Amino acid sequence: MAALELKKIRKSFGDTTILHGIDLQIKDGEFVVFVGPSGCGKSTLLRSIAGLEDITNGELFIAGKEVSHTSPSERGIAMVFQNYALYPHMNVFENMAFGLKLSGMEKEVIKKTVEQVAKTLKIENLLERKPKALSGGQRQRVAIGRAIVRKPHVFLFDEPLSNLDASLRVQMRLELANLHRLLGTTMIYVTHDQVEAMTLADRIVVLNAGRIEQIGTPLELYQHPLNKFVAGFLGSPNMNFMNATVWQKSLDSVQLNLGADCFFTLPITTTLSVNDAMTIGIRPEQVVLHSEHGLAATITAVENLGDVSYLYLQIAGQEQTLTVRANPEKKWQIGQNVFVDLNASSLQLFDSRGDFCGERMHKSTH
Repeated sequence: MAALELKKIRKSFGDTTILHGIDLQIKDGEFVVFVGPSGCGKSTLLRSIAGLEDITNGELFIAGKEVSHTSPSERGIAMVFQNYALYPHMNVFENMAFGLKLSGMEKEVIKKTVEQVAKTLKIENLLERKPKALSGGQRQRVAIGRAIVRKPHVFLFDEPLSNLDASLRVQMRLELANLHRLLGTTMIYVTHDQVEAMTLADRIVVLNAGRIEQIGTPLELYQHPLNKFVAGFLGSPNMNFMNATVWQKSLDSVQLNLGADCFFTLPITTTLSVNDAMTIGIRPEQVVLHSEHGLAATITAVENLGDVSYLYLQIAGQEQTLTVRANPEKKWQIGQNVFVDLNASSLQLFDSRGDFCGERMHKSTH
């Protein structure tokens, strides 16, 4: 049974539609991450699942029960917010126990439950402290603990780590992953941070303008994006895109014109026709640097990060800059001329609409 199922979910505010018929199934125990740019509808979708926003149309099922118009408290969900939402006048124990107390649970059971969860989250020594005496990471653990004690069918996380500094985000990300393995409960997580999505998710749901662009495992979306939007959204640095047109075509190959008399032949079958405009996509780590052959390029900027260097290259006839991951031990110079080879087995081809087109490749020739 799916832990959560959405059928044709629509959400509108007046004449403005935010969610355009979302269909999604989330399996029991799965960790699913919603990602997308600001305004794509990911938080609205999460709030609609929680019952904090009324669904305009569609059906929502949690643990097999239709809950489209059920109150949030009856949906079997627990939500962790970006701002923690702790009661400042209550200590940690009281914050974690508050929902259980309202449900009428016996005091001894509440005490045992809170202490057990606090131990799991390693905050058992903080139970008497008020929120103002806690660090950001400790407050987030309390907020998560308050959700865990309710033993919900589904956990909902709304950008829970965005207020933490970089090093603490990494630590909390690892703790969330371990917590999911420990509890085995279904978790839905909203973030704009693709690193969080790639490292936490069993599956990622990429949203754009209130619609699902693609659903898949992090590796599936990274290696086989269905369109240019998904390809460009996931990955840091972003995927490189280069404009081209189809110059010649045969049964088993296509020759592309990258501009300025720069031609590139790929052993690929595609639905594109001669003179069709298209886009090549390739990730920085898949571009190979050479000293004597390949596409001629000039280094316009260098970023040295210690373990890796990123070169920003200008290729003749291309407006876009090409980002390449390079050996940091070499002394790269701005203005230096280099050659690059585009690994054909790693290339993505997109048509003028931005949709993926063509079969996977194995080798290239220039």
